[in-house]
Amino acid sequence: MTPHLLQAVQLSWSPRLRITRAEGDCEGVLRRSASEILDRPLETVLGTSPDKARLLDALAREERRAVEFLSGTFGKEDAVPLRLTLGMDTGEATAVVLDLRALLRHAPPVQLSGLASQLSHELRNPLSSVKMAVQTLARNTGLSERDQRRLTIANREVRTLERMLWVLSEYARDSTPTMEPHAPRSLVEEALALVAPELAERRVEVRVDEAADIPRVRMDTNRLRPVLAQVLLNMAMGQAQGGQVVVSIRPGPPGRVSLVLEDPAGTLTEEERGSLFEPFKSSLARGAGLSLAALRQVLVHQGSEVSAKAGPEAGTVFTLTFAV
Repeated sequence: MTPHLLQAVQLSWSPRLRITRAEGDCEGVLRRSASEILDRPLETVLGTSPDKARLLDALAREERRAVEFLSGTFGKEDAVPLRLTLGMDTGEATAVVLDLRALLRHAPPVQLSGLASQLSHELRNPLSSVKMAVQTLARNTGLSERDQRRLTIANREVRTLERMLWVLSEYARDSTPTMEPHAPRSLVEEALALVAPELAERRVEVRVDEAADIPRVRMDTNRLRPVLAQVLLNMAMGQAQGGQVVVSIRPGPPGRVSLVLEDPAGTLTEEERGSLFEPFKSSLARGAGLSLAALRQVLVHQGSEVSAKAGPEAGTVFTLTFAV
C-alpha cells in the first residue's frame, strides 16, 4: 500500500503496545512526525485510553480486518475522528488510520455520499446492540442513583448517535422520495418529538407561530423529519438555558408555503455565505457539520428549497419553501 497517496497512516506495534513502524501522512493524521511516533505507546499515538488501545490490539490479532472508529485527542486540539482498519502484517498487529474529517473535507460529492452510506451501515448494528444493553440495564430496579444517572447519560448519547446516523444516511440516499400532502406544523411537532428529551434537558423552548389557513404541502416526511429534528436541536444547543427558538409558518410565493427557522445564536459570516450548505464547511451546522448539507440535500430531492440570511438584529434566519 502507499499510505501517503491515501492520506492515511499505517501503524504496527509490539505485544507491549509500543509502535514499531509508522508510514504515511503521520503529521497530517496523527499530528506527529514518524520519528516522534516510533516506540511510543499505542494509546498516546492515537490519543485514546489504555483500555481502548488493548481492545484495538485484540481486534487486530483476531485477523478479521475489523473496522473501528474513535475520537483521537491530540493536546489542545479538538477531538479528531479516526477510522481504523485492523489486522496483522508480517507478524505484527497493524492499523491503517484515516482522519475522517480531512478525508471528507476534500472528497467529491459522489465519494462523500458513498462513504456516508458505508459509515451509516457499519455503525448501525453495533449501536443497536449498545442501545439494547443500556435499556436492559435500565430495567434493573436495584441500581443506585449514581448508576441511574450514568444510564441516563448513556441513553442520551445513544440517541445522539442515532440522529447522526439518520443525517448521514439521508445525505447519502439518492432514491426517489415518497411525496404526500402533510401539514407543515405537524412536521415541526413530529421533529421536535424526536429531540424532546434533549430540549427539556437544556430547558430550551421551540415556539411554533403559524399563520391562519396554511394548506398542506407535498413532502416526504419520513426523510425530512429526522434531519429537521437535528437542525432544530443544533439551534437549541446554541441557546442559554431558558432560551427560545422560533419557527414561523407563513404563506410563501404563489403555490408555496414557507417554514422559517430563527437561530438567534448563529452568526452568518461573509466567509460562510457561499459554503453554508456544503458538508463540514459551516460552524452553523454545529456538531458533525453535516446537518445543513443533509437538510438541503433532502429538500432539493423533494422539489423544495432552503435559504439563509442574517437576522434583522442578530443571528441567522433559515427559510424552507415547500410546494402546495
